[in-house]
Amino acid sequence: MTKMISWNVNGIRACVQKGFVDFFNNIDADIFCIQETKLQDGQINLELEGYYQYWNYAVKKGYSGTAVFTKKEPLSVSYDIGIDGHDSEGRVITLEFEEYYLVNVYTPNSQAELARLGYRMSWEDDFRAYLKKLEEKKPVVVCGDLNVAHKEIDLKNPKTNRKNAGFTDEERAKFTELLDSGFIDTFRYFYPDTEGIYSWWSYRFSARAKNAGWRIDYFCVSKALESKIKSAAIHTEILGSDHCPVELIMK
Repeated sequence: MTKMISWNVNGIRACVQKGFVDFFNNIDADIFCIQETKLQDGQINLELEGYYQYWNYAVKKGYSGTAVFTKKEPLSVSYDIGIDGHDSEGRVITLEFEEYYLVNVYTPNSQAELARLGYRMSWEDDFRAYLKKLEEKKPVVVCGDLNVAHKEIDLKNPKTNRKNAGFTDEERAKFTELLDSGFIDTFRYFYPDTEGIYSWWSYRFSARAKNAGWRIDYFCVSKALESKIKSAAIHTEILGSDHCPVELIMK
């Protein structure tokens, strides 16, 4: 079995002060991916015994950033997706293993008043093409904060958020396109109708206490891996960020 965890930590230094290492040690994942590290090289020294560490930093300080911690050394590691317009924000790390590629991603947010929606649309197409190119060699597991609640079941207040970043028709359509291209949303695979399970809550309006959340953190896998997926979970009980960790176990 391979246990994988993905967590948008909303600043790894702050998250470490709020129990990150305890959760990391307790969950004992084989592969642990984080997004929104919000730091530069040399700003933290995480002692994670038994893990290889791979970090991708944004050029802009205190912004974006991803990391992967893995017990098993990958065959190869690459950073970003090879497109200049996308590759300065530390958003993607790809690890190649024998049976699949593992892609950790922090998808760009469309921002207030959808200021970045146009950019987001081009990102979606380019990132999906990147995944499909990898798939020509071997199946793909993609995880991270995808910054979209796919269906109305995936957020508490769909009607009032219809035109807000993360729940626009355009963003949702791009996620549908990803699934239609041959990927499985693993949480919905096991729990197609489960309501009220979210992975992100605004810090405003006591949203977490009211469970007024969004499910925007995912593990999606190539259809070729369908027989390998054993379980999926969302650890809503874990604090330390405005997101909670999500999990996939594969045979």
